[in-house]
Amino acid sequence: MTELEKENDTESLSTEVGDIGLPEDLARSDLYGLIARFFHLPPDQELLDQIAATAEQQDTADEAPLAQFWMDVVEVAKNNPAKAWHDEFDLNFISVGRPNVVLNASFYLAGHLNERPLVNIRKALEEFGLESAQEVTETEDHISALCEVMRYLIAGDDVEISNLTNQRVFFNEHIRPWYDELCYAIEGIPEMHLYHPVAALTREFLAIEGQSFDMI
Repeated sequence: MTELEKENDTESLSTEVGDIGLPEDLARSDLYGLIARFFHLPPDQELLDQIAATAEQQDTADEAPLAQFWMDVVEVAKNNPAKAWHDEFDLNFISVGRPNVVLNASFYLAGHLNERPLVNIRKALEEFGLESAQEVTETEDHISALCEVMRYLIAGDDVEISNLTNQRVFFNEHIRPWYDELCYAIEGIPEMHLYHPVAALTREFLAIEGQSFDMI
């Protein structure tokens, strides 16, 4: 998973499969972490089994859109082995040249990688006292890295940094302007059927986030 380190603090955030039906901050944090995990690396069998197991915990009568999108993810997790996820991930997100789907904000906001949006994100992280872990190869504008930042801003212990104001500003400036295009890019590839439900869940969750921040 993409990891961000607080200066002088090497404790990384772990991804957990939370109760998707809960609106509390813990559930928000967990879902950001799960989305980050899906887009950083293909899910291993252990994670797929954990997701599949949540089917028994969910209220099948829950008609909330987010719950329905979650159940779609559960279904593809239950019915497709880790190798299938790995193959789809590598085929579409990994490439020596331009992959089928680019996962970086700069591409959608500026048309190229490593452009001004990445610089702006790095400035924001510097203000938060955050930096990428040394082993992380993706740039800070990767969707998984941005979701990890949101996770920290929700669940971190430092209330001067991890607070609702910073969540709203960071989300509106660095995630909201482009997540729709990313999700549509994924859904625009018919053969990419495993990540279609993940993209739909991501769009619905981030849309809810945006609506909630608008009410502040």
